[in-house]
Amino acid sequence: MIQLPDLSRLSHDDKDALIQALWAQVQALTSQVKTLTARVAELEARLGEPPKTPDNSSLPPSAGKKPNRGDKPQREGPRQGSLGRKGGGRALAENPDETVIARPVCCAHCRAALAEADQTLAARFDKVELPKVKPVVTRVEQYVGHCCCCRKATLAPLPEGLEPGTPFSLNIVALALYLRFVHHVSYRRLNRLMLELFGLAISEGALDAAFRRALPGFDAEVGAILARLRRARAVFSDETGVRIDGHGCWNWVFQNAEVVIHVIRASRGAGVVEEVMAGHRPMIWVSDLYGAQQGHATEWQICLAHQLRDCQYAIEAGDKIFAPRMKMLLLRAFTLARRRHHLAESTRRSYRQRMERDLDAIMVLAPTNQHGKRLRKRYGKVRSHLFTFLAYPEVDADNNNSSERALRHTATYRKVTGCFRSVWGANLFAAIRSVIGTAARRGIDAYEAIRMTLQGQSVLAPA
Repeated sequence: MIQLPDLSRLSHDDKDALIQALWAQVQALTSQVKTLTARVAELEARLGEPPKTPDNSSLPPSAGKKPNRGDKPQREGPRQGSLGRKGGGRALAENPDETVIARPVCCAHCRAALAEADQTLAARFDKVELPKVKPVVTRVEQYVGHCCCCRKATLAPLPEGLEPGTPFSLNIVALALYLRFVHHVSYRRLNRLMLELFGLAISEGALDAAFRRALPGFDAEVGAILARLRRARAVFSDETGVRIDGHGCWNWVFQNAEVVIHVIRASRGAGVVEEVMAGHRPMIWVSDLYGAQQGHATEWQICLAHQLRDCQYAIEAGDKIFAPRMKMLLLRAFTLARRRHHLAESTRRSYRQRMERDLDAIMVLAPTNQHGKRLRKRYGKVRSHLFTFLAYPEVDADNNNSSERALRHTATYRKVTGCFRSVWGANLFAAIRSVIGTAARRGIDAYEAIRMTLQGQSVLAPA
């Protein structure tokens, strides 16, 4: 209503209707004011809270602001690597391809002849050069023979690796996969890199076709890795967001000291875990507090690194009662985690009992800060899963150095390429990262792991 009507001209019924309409409008505005007032109070409370940083939250290190470095102290003497540097440096090659011996013929001062017996070795060093790389093209001419007796044709057999089809060898495909999924080189840059460095013209379509042909081999290897995971005693897991053709999805990782499995799905629910584990229930599971990661094993170890950062945030937000003491307890837990392999079972049990008693003393505290209250409520629910690592020394107290490190390439790929355009591309990425991660646990580098898989060899050691 923009303007109040002339009340003298309204009947009693019209006035009653007007009052009811205005009352409804007042009620709606009152409700809106309450909502906005609560929102303003929430935003004002946030203004007083500390900012989220990699040290007090799950933000990645790249999201943090780094302070400016101070002035470097002045060095005395020549800089490391300059002409005045003595000793150290790069180790000499064990088997150099060529050796050049430089001997003086005569004295530089009096021009007297110098015999070999008059000379001693003054310096030995290597000079390293890369040869020019260019494609080696093998022309194949296959003949068919026509028998004069039976009138049948016989096609000549071909050597292994020279079958008809793609002109690009296994090594070229392995290199393209390595650059694409390890160093996150885009199709266009990969096309130019092959042409400019190696003189090999290979179109984006040819790269795409080569990658599609490689997918079944990696899927087969992932099946073998998955079978090994489903017999594991301990499993670490985590997940991070990715996008496929503009839609939000999730890259899950399941791993331990033996194998790594990456799975990309549209869901972040517990059904993904059930699909991957296929009914297998490990002895212990290590993850963060996300609900879909819980309840999949007999025992559960919470990632204490996440809890340490949450305690730090609560301290910065003003909690001086609960979070500081909880942080000190978690730091003690990390110290024990580093020593756990060298402690007897009875000693670990004794330490866990002591940690539980100290936790009892902390839980009776009554924090007044909202963040301290939130942490106290959290640990009241999950306290039995904080120090599980002391009963199972094969697992660590945190998930950062394993699962989060396994997902680091996913985050880099996401930033560099903008993620995936197709489901099969996402599945190929997950399969290759699974093979590379599993191979790394056996001392096999990424390029060799890709070559082995393309050749039909397994990166898994015998069970």
